[in-house]
Amino acid sequence: MRKPEEQSARSMLIAAGINLFAEKGYASASVREIVKLAGVTKPVLYYYFKNKEGLFRAILDGAAEQQEALLAKIVNAPGTALERIITLYNLIYQGMEQNRHLFRLIHNLVFGPPQGAPAYDLESYHRRMVEAIKAIYVKGVMKGELARADPDEVAIMVTGLTDFCFHLYYVDPGSFDPNLPERLLRLAFKGLLLKSED
Repeated sequence: MRKPEEQSARSMLIAAGINLFAEKGYASASVREIVKLAGVTKPVLYYYFKNKEGLFRAILDGAAEQQEALLAKIVNAPGTALERIITLYNLIYQGMEQNRHLFRLIHNLVFGPPQGAPAYDLESYHRRMVEAIKAIYVKGVMKGELARADPDEVAIMVTGLTDFCFHLYYVDPGSFDPNLPERLLRLAFKGLLLKSED
């Protein structure tokens, strides 16, 4: 177990790395700037992470671990499928509010221009989300809550809807309505057909 001061130095380096990678991109953020922002020396960064790439990977690995824990919690939570998916969205939204720089970092890596960053399986974030939504949907079908459909298509519908809302939030967080995704999810789960169609 790390001593409190060691944990603090490591945490400060991670926070500084997140902020600078989000603001400047991987290639433009220097070790000198990172350690200055963290209030530590270069040897401290090298001790914990070996180099800038190690820090970068630690940040993305940490985000992946947080996502895995959150998804496992929601997949196994009580409630209807729709309630769990809404809860999942709300928890992710809260996480984005609390970790705006981390969200910006990942968003820029996925959708922005190349940054000279080391290769990292960013698609794994999406795959984990799709698999969790499929698991929630299948449980809902088994419990008789939801009609049968292709689980992959349901997952695409839900992730497409929520991803779009995340992008709206990213573009203009000040005017984003945090209740919009829940209304859209309820609309999607209710369906728009007036009568059954084959």
